[in-house]
Amino acid sequence: MSLILKNVSLLLGKDLTFVAEGYLEIGKDGIIKQAKRGPYHRGDDQKAHNNTIFDAEGFLIIPGLINAHTHIGDSLGKDVAVDSGLDARVHPIHGAKQKILQRSKPDHLKTFIRGSALSMMKKGITTFADFREGGTEGVKLLRDAISGLPIKCIVFGRTEYYFDITSSATGAGQRNLPSSALQMASDVLEISDGLGISGANENSDETLQQYRNLVRVRNTRATKDKKKMLTAIHAAESENTMEFSKSHTGRTEVARIMKCLKPDIIIHMTHATKKDISMVARNRTGIVVCPRANGIVGAGVPRVAKMLDLGCIIGIGTDNVMLNSPDILRELDYIWKVSRSVERIFLNARDILKMATVNNAEILRLNSGYIQSGRAADIIFIDKSHVDLYPIHNPFATIVHRATEASIKAVMIDGRFVDGAQFEFANNN
Repeated sequence: MSLILKNVSLLLGKDLTFVAEGYLEIGKDGIIKQAKRGPYHRGDDQKAHNNTIFDAEGFLIIPGLINAHTHIGDSLGKDVAVDSGLDARVHPIHGAKQKILQRSKPDHLKTFIRGSALSMMKKGITTFADFREGGTEGVKLLRDAISGLPIKCIVFGRTEYYFDITSSATGAGQRNLPSSALQMASDVLEISDGLGISGANENSDETLQQYRNLVRVRNTRATKDKKKMLTAIHAAESENTMEFSKSHTGRTEVARIMKCLKPDIIIHMTHATKKDISMVARNRTGIVVCPRANGIVGAGVPRVAKMLDLGCIIGIGTDNVMLNSPDILRELDYIWKVSRSVERIFLNARDILKMATVNNAEILRLNSGYIQSGRAADIIFIDKSHVDLYPIHNPFATIVHRATEASIKAVMIDGRFVDGAQFEFANNN
């Protein structure tokens, strides 16, 4: 038995091709069986009498949005120290965020984490990737907080060990992870989807290599049916972090990371040099930009047009909930407009939308991100007649800078509608 959605407009395939009229068939396993242009006829499926058919005329179906970088544990500290800079707010050792996390009760954190996850689903986000501090306990807390919710989560765990590169640069002090920290990283990998490392400036070359080797060995031993671990790290978020790296190591953060860690994903790259960006592009390392978070702390604007021109795979995230609402639609709107102003290049709205769908799925290695047979049915339903959208002349521009939570009428994850989402189509079976 399948669910048939007929008379829909949709963005089809990896190129997000707009189809004015088409239909979807979704299997009971939550996987898309067919996604085609044109009208649906019962003869298209020999087992049509067993299917549930909905007439979805008036709706635009698009891939579920993917939020490729969050710090959802910081939901408790919304807008704390709002007039402070980057380090004062989110530095992993002495920032306001760290103080909040240390003083917060686990049950309080879980309440606000769950609230942010619910907020994301209402905004069309079907998957998010989180950097979760606190070692194994932090990962468990996140899993527990969102248990029972259909939203998907990629968890990047972290070892709470930070290195002083000002001493390592002179050859003084310990340069490797202590055995306790290495064991914690190994334990984190047992229950997470990979490592989410704070940054190069909190690590020596040796510790970055240790993290790389730990993940490599784990992936070598992984069975065929087990997803490989990913490694992600922040880099080049501000001018200060770049200058700190160059003054103490003689290299940029990105250069050190690509040599010693070789990660799957780099977060931010806001102040990366052209050489840095080219290096990341050659290695096919995913970049996840977080433009609104950069904006609120005065860190600048990521050069998306330059990254695209050099062949980078670019995704997008909302970053720290302390800084930002976890709303990808607002993120797309912001980066589309500020990129035009700062880089003086008119980026295509379709390319921007791909950052939150196709590209994020590729970066995070997800079986979603676009509508095609064999992909997970993670999709959202946009009301084409909504007062903020109608009439739609360019569906990509409409989604990127006009769609909001109010114009989303239903959210589907793995072929099932999210509880509470309104789905008022007439059953025409």
